[in-house]
Amino acid sequence: MAAMLVRHLSFPWFVGVLRLTINYLDLLVRWLQQPQIILLKEGTDTSQGKAQVVSNINACTAVADAVRTTLGPRGMDKLIHDEKGSTTISNDGATIMKLLDIVHPAAKILVDIAKSQDSEVGDGTTTVVLLAGEFLKEAKPFIEDGVHPQNLIRSYRTASFLAINKIKEIAVSIEGKSLEEKKSLLAKCAATTLSSKLIGGEKEFFASMVVDAVLAIGNDDRLNLIGIKKVPGGNMRDSFLVNGVAFKKTFSYAGFEQQPKKFLNPKILLLNIELELKSEKENAEIRLSDPLQYQSIVDAEWNIIYDKLDKCVKSGAKIVLSRLAIGDLSTQYFADRDIFCAGRVTEEDLLRVAAATGGTVQTSVNNVIDEVLGSCEVFEERQVGNERFNIFNGCPSGQTATIVLRGGADQFIDEAERSLHDAIMIVRRALKNSTIVPGGGAIDMELSRYLRLHARTIAGKSQLFINSYAKALEVIPRQLCDNAGFDSTDVLNKLRQKHASGEGANFGVEIKTGGIADSFTNFVWEPAVVKINAINAATEAACLILSVDETVKNPKSESAQGEAAANAMAGRGGPALRGRGGRGMRRR
Repeated sequence: MAAMLVRHLSFPWFVGVLRLTINYLDLLVRWLQQPQIILLKEGTDTSQGKAQVVSNINACTAVADAVRTTLGPRGMDKLIHDEKGSTTISNDGATIMKLLDIVHPAAKILVDIAKSQDSEVGDGTTTVVLLAGEFLKEAKPFIEDGVHPQNLIRSYRTASFLAINKIKEIAVSIEGKSLEEKKSLLAKCAATTLSSKLIGGEKEFFASMVVDAVLAIGNDDRLNLIGIKKVPGGNMRDSFLVNGVAFKKTFSYAGFEQQPKKFLNPKILLLNIELELKSEKENAEIRLSDPLQYQSIVDAEWNIIYDKLDKCVKSGAKIVLSRLAIGDLSTQYFADRDIFCAGRVTEEDLLRVAAATGGTVQTSVNNVIDEVLGSCEVFEERQVGNERFNIFNGCPSGQTATIVLRGGADQFIDEAERSLHDAIMIVRRALKNSTIVPGGGAIDMELSRYLRLHARTIAGKSQLFINSYAKALEVIPRQLCDNAGFDSTDVLNKLRQKHASGEGANFGVEIKTGGIADSFTNFVWEPAVVKINAINAATEAACLILSVDETVKNPKSESAQGEAAANAMAGRGGPALRGRGGRGMRRR
């Protein structure tokens, strides 16, 4: 037996295995003896690689699904209830994205692009989120199959560049039209925007109102020159446009009701000073050697206020507005002289009155000349619902307008205001850029067809990527059909066939019948800048999310933060208090 074991051990293969085992154990011991490199703090969460990219895509797709059903004239609304108890009902993409408390870092990018679309163009906020989500959804299979994200990004940027150039080629200019024609075209753009909103049933009524308001401010870029005032009660048709300024009656003192409530061609004085007797600030005191001098000081105060009021009256102004208070003495003084006054007018309304009437806000009543006084054709105080409004009509400068909104519930009026904001932004953009494209998914289908044809001319993998980009653009007409309850597959097949024929570039979804129709002929238009901005922003967001392959998260626990704050307070307050107490004990 021993002889057999010796023969066994002498085999070369056994010696080789033994040596390998010894070497492996030696390497293992050396590795264990090496100090481990720790880059990040304990508790730091890191995730990277393909799985991280896919995770980010899934998060963004979930966000897009949250707003998907709000798209189009048949889109549904979302009711959002926050911790403060306030309720918001809206189908505006930007509003919903702001109110959703999204915590996923990659998905927050979609919130940012919705906000940028809202501030830059005003409409298309749901579209931009949907497109970004769909671009990522189309990219996901390629990422899972091992395609490098940079290859996708390169192709997506190329496709975006081609699509935007195609939009500029298709767009129709409204430049050079007469004012009436231009107003009609702009009203169609506003109506297209409002058709998907809560007030879509009265889109023609509000569209013409919005166009008049935007044309009233001319070339001025300040959106706050168009005021929107909300008055609960009545119905939507009770809303009206003021070619000037309207604001709610301000806080008033005794004597206010004795003042006239209507003027024709009045002069208007705008002030930023108080017209009332006030106690001195900063504990001012006056020392008198003779009690008889006290009356002279009181008389001086009264003389100062009366002097100010006399100068206001001598200016010839029949309406006096001030950003600060106009007291009961001044109110009665003006009432006795048939002058209307209002104090505590908000700064925004006062500046709008100045812009409309051609007046200048004064910080002194000395040397008030005619040039600083404003004017209007008609001023009146009118009852609107339960509120009283001061209305300035027929203003010479005409650089401002006010829309007074009526409606039932507060949430409804708030949503109507958001809808009108979108329409106002769209009309302003259409005026500046003056090119329009057909809506209803027509432009999206045409871009998809164009990119598919272009993809066939490209060799290599980028053909597949551009094709997937083209497929993603079809999400808009598909979602319009789904939200209206139509068969999206059937409608999209008809649209593809029509666009492939070369004569259907303007054909989109017909929401009323569930078929297809010429969007241009049906006046379903939108400014080209809306689509250009949406495709740009959505592509950039998708490329940005695809380029992220690692997320590093270092969560600090609330308890740790609380302890740190407590320690800091103890460090500042503790010794100081003990020090004072100690010194006090020693003095005793």
